[in-house]
Amino acid sequence: MAKKRSAKPAHGLRGSKAGLVLSLGSSALAVIRASKQVRRAKGTHDKLNTADAVAGMLPLITSAALVLRQLRGRKRENPEAA
Repeated sequence: MAKKRSAKPAHGLRGSKAGLVLSLGSSALAVIRASKQVRRAKGTHDKLNTADAVAGMLPLITSAALVLRQLRGRKRENPEAA
């Protein structure tokens, strides 16, 4: 019989401020890497490659914005911890 797994999120850094900052940092690095890919694609004048690179950046930017919103929400909830 297979062991049942719970659908609960993992504990640890995920909900902490340090985890959110780490997530924001990794998202920022991914955006930087993707922007370099956009510049390379624009240099080759390949419109399809450029569109692919820009489309790849959109979820990264959205992810970074969501994490930033969570950090700001935590700051508003607990201003003395900031």
